[in-house]
Amino acid sequence: MTAAIVCSDLSFSWPDGAPVLSGLTVSFGPGRTGLIGVNGSGKSTLLKLTAGELHPGHGTIKTRGEVGYLPQAITLGARRTVSDLLGITAVRTALHAVEAGETGEDLYATIGDDWDVEESARAWLDRLGLAHLGLDDRVRRLSGGETILVALAALFLRRPDVILLDEPTNNLDLDARKRLYDAVASWAGVMVIVSHDRELLGLVDQIADLSSGQIRMYGGNLEAYEALLAAEQAAAERAVTAASAEVRREQRDLVEAQVKQARRDRQGRRVAASQSIPRIVVNARKSAAQETAGRSRELHSERLQAARGRLEEAEQAVRDDAEIRVDLPGTAVPAGRTVLTVTGLDGTHWHPAATAADPAATAADPAATAALAGLIVRGPERIALTGPNGAGKTTLLRAIAGLAERPGLTVRPGAVTGYLPQRLDILDDSLSVVDNVRAAAPAASVNEVRASLARFLFRGERAERLAGLLSGGERFRAVLAALLLAQPPPQLLLLDEPTNNLDMASVRQLAQALADYRGAFLVASHDVPFLRSAGITRWLRLDRDAGLAEIEPL
Repeated sequence: MTAAIVCSDLSFSWPDGAPVLSGLTVSFGPGRTGLIGVNGSGKSTLLKLTAGELHPGHGTIKTRGEVGYLPQAITLGARRTVSDLLGITAVRTALHAVEAGETGEDLYATIGDDWDVEESARAWLDRLGLAHLGLDDRVRRLSGGETILVALAALFLRRPDVILLDEPTNNLDLDARKRLYDAVASWAGVMVIVSHDRELLGLVDQIADLSSGQIRMYGGNLEAYEALLAAEQAAAERAVTAASAEVRREQRDLVEAQVKQARRDRQGRRVAASQSIPRIVVNARKSAAQETAGRSRELHSERLQAARGRLEEAEQAVRDDAEIRVDLPGTAVPAGRTVLTVTGLDGTHWHPAATAADPAATAADPAATAALAGLIVRGPERIALTGPNGAGKTTLLRAIAGLAERPGLTVRPGAVTGYLPQRLDILDDSLSVVDNVRAAAPAASVNEVRASLARFLFRGERAERLAGLLSGGERFRAVLAALLLAQPPPQLLLLDEPTNNLDMASVRQLAQALADYRGAFLVASHDVPFLRSAGITRWLRLDRDAGLAEIEPL
């Protein structure tokens, strides 16, 4: 099949000289490609280069046909309309003029073949769950999730040859994600998707793994990629074990050869001292022995060096997927202990812009039970908080954390509480990682903090880096360390969309940390695979007017 995107010897660096891509040669053909890699590996940069928003420092990038691009951040003018965002305002204006009796050639040229553009636009909006939006509605009415969905509708409406999606499910609630999955699954053109959403990556035809400025292609979806990668890593680890054994064997052989040569040298000196053999013979033997010893040393050294080279090569094939492993005995909560009591939930109006008669208010999940008047959390419960965007999940978490007040809501914490906000803004950027954690645990010594930070993969000089200079993945781990290592340790965690903007390695590390956590937690998230991996024991859904209710596991 003819490739739609071709990168040849592509290199790109930031203005400060920091390299992002180096000599990248890769092509993307028809089908859906999931582009993955750790935060900062260059995924978004590659999409921007493909879309023409950035220009390579070296090499070329060519695309076949029109390119449609959905960036992570969409900036819109508040006065623009949904029609403007869809890119159909000029055609609609011309259509309305023709319908009013005007017959200018310029009007027909503007319309072209798009006589049914309003119907097509309406169909895509409806398909993406935006039936309540009118084409002339102002952008200021849209939520973040609605803005993304309208931008997606604009792409699908244009039907470009190539679609580039950069983290399209960020800020989408569960219902919106499902609609996006359906649209992506039905797309027949070329699509490159940067995402950490496991369900979305389950729909792709191939995985492009971007690491160290280079890409490796794997056929199949994320599950197939992970299975193949696991087999590769198992083989690489076996190779490391074998190469390590070979190095030890060559080192042992070298030492044994040196010991034998030392014995021979001592014997030769004794014979020479006894004068039982003529000096000319002694000197000849000594010269021959030295030559033989030199060849032996050189041979063993070459073998050892070759074995070390094979070990280094084998080690490079093993990925540095370091894992967080933390021992948090202070967070343990007995099974019967009450760690949180919230009352007045049934009298709380969660969405300030909605009323009981608001047609935009979201109905409760039909699978949910009656609305809860209160919430009691006992022992190490693991609770998922789900619901549509704008329902009030963040407001509820902030109220429980003591950072916001809601009329009629009473919160009685029964344990030390830790809160992880969406923006990860609990660090002081002017302080090092060590000092940020010490601020949360002032009684701990520097050595104690360093020992604990090593378990969060901050070792040596990494622990001294300023928080403001950390990469996305590093910042997340530093925030997690400051939260979990606080004194006294939190026995109730409140997590607000913790996987947004995290790469898959960071999501996995979060899951590992939560597996070691022994207290209770309440996590608001639309990431169902993550919630399942977190071992959720109780599922809740919050709706704008229907309130909070227990639901069946997702």
